[in-house]
Formats: sequence, C-alpha cells, structure tokens
Amino acid sequence: MITAVTGASGHVGGCLCRRLLEEGRSVRLLVHRDLRALEGLPAERVEGDLGDPESLVRAFAGAEVVYHLAASISLDRRQRDAMMRTNVAGTANVLAACRAAKVRRLVHFSSIEALSDQGGASATLESNPLARREETTAYGWSKACAETLVLEAAAQGLEAVILNPTAIIGPYDFRPSPLGRVLISLSEGRLPVLVQGGFNWVDVRDVAQAALAAEKRGRSGERYLIPGRWLSLLDLARLADTATGRRTLRVAAPSWAARLGAGLMDNLGSLNGREPVFTLDTLLALSKHRHISSDKA
Repeated sequence: MITAVTGASGHVGGCLCRRLLEEGRSVRLLVHRDLRALEGLPAERVEGDLGDPESLVRAFAGAEVVYHLAASISLDRRQRDAMMRTNVAGTANVLAACRAAKVRRLVHFSSIEALSDQGGASATLESNPLARREETTAYGWSKACAETLVLEAAAQGLEAVILNPTAIIGPYDFRPSPLGRVLISLSEGRLPVLVQGGFNWVDVRDVAQAALAAEKRGRSGERYLIPGRWLSLLDLARLADTATGRRTLRVAAPSWAARLGAGLMDNLGSLNGREPVFTLDTLLALSKHRHISSDKA
C-alpha cells in the first residue's frame, strides 16, 4: 500500500513520515523546497506543488491513502492572498487529484482556528460551526474555506477525515515554523515583553499519532479536534527559561497596549517586509479556544 503525504518536509510532516515508516509503509513524499526534516528517510520523493494539479496526480498515482498537510501558515494578514491560494485552491487541487487517482481515503489537516469558539461560552467541540471571516484570523479563514471543500467532497463520496490540531510544538521543526521562531527567541532570552493570553499547545508526536488513528478509525465526513493543554505565553516563557537555565525578566503587556503595539508592528512589517512576532491576528488567536474538548478524538 502506498501512502502519499503532502507537506512532508514541514513540522508535522517530518514526524508523521517517521511514524508511517515505522509501520513498514511504502511512503511517497510530495516535496517542494526545504528537505531537512526528511534527511535519511527511506521514502520515495516526488517534486510537486499544490498549484500544479498534474504533479499531484503523479504523486497520488497508486496511493491508497493521502495525508494532506501542505499549507501556508502565518498570523500576518499581509499573507492572506498567499494563504488562500495554497490552503484553499491548493486543497481543491488535492481533492481533484485524489478522485483522479482513485485514492481510498484522505486525511486532511485543518486547524482549531477554522472553528468558531462561539464567544468562549463553552468548550470548543467538533460540532462548532466553521468560523466566519470576521471572527478568526486570515489563516483560520483560509482553513475554514478549505474544510468546506473537503466536507463537500466527502458528501460526494470521497472518504475524507479532518483533523483540527491546536498550536503545535515539538521536534522536527527545522525551518522553523512561526511558532518555532518564537520558541527560539524565548530560549535565547529575547522577547522580554510578551502579551496576555495563551494557546492550547499540542505535541507534534501526539498529532502524528492522531493522524494514524484518523486514517484507521476516523469516520468519513467528520472532524476531530486534537488539543493538548492551555498555557499562557508567560507560562511558556518560564518553561523555556527552566529548560535553558536562563532567568529572563519578562512582563505581559495589558490587552490595550498589546493591541496598540501589534498595530504598530503590522505597519512596521509592511515597511520592512518582515513578518512581525506579534500581530493583530496573533492577539485574536491568543484570545480564543481556551477550552477544547478531546472527547470525540
């Protein structure tokens, strides 16, 4: 059985590919750029791009299962168009290629940001509606649009399961991811001023294990939330200090100051072309989905 993976060289991809190989699978990896997460892995590599439908059909040929992880991830609203191209149009191409290659099952990676937290009045569940554009980040909106496409494909007969992990941390983050860059800054004693709020953090190895379970036992046309536990950014910084032996004096800026600062950082990023550490979308994400149920998963 061939198992194909898009986004194989990414954070989750590097971990998932190792788990698939441990099971003795024949794994085919759709690769695009940075391959450090895949060095030394005995897996077939196929060059391709989500924007190139023919490359996807070649990558999926003969595959029984496809894991779709490839995505553009950013909390910088200036990347909105790029995320819509990759995460929405790219997913549409993946779905078409799955049908063309007669793939048996698709495991699609979405995000907790794709769901409404309904004002935080209760725990986020799989039954929560998809987030509206105005209540989530640009990234979350792109993943909500992609989920709509996957659910439509499942209703039309494609076996498809959706996973919604929270903020992912752990090994094989070689690039690193935006969150990985924050962790590096914390470990080096930078970022003395943080912002209030936090994320639900989940270990990448748990996400990979959940993906395998979703392939084998997940119900088609349904989503499964994959949370870990909630920690504030200040709590995470203290864990980084414990791990490195540093004693960095840090403070958490109040919400009003954080919003003002994030707006300035957004504008500064527009001038110098760099992605800010904290943005308005960061603050939005930090304020949502504090309580998430993993009961269904």
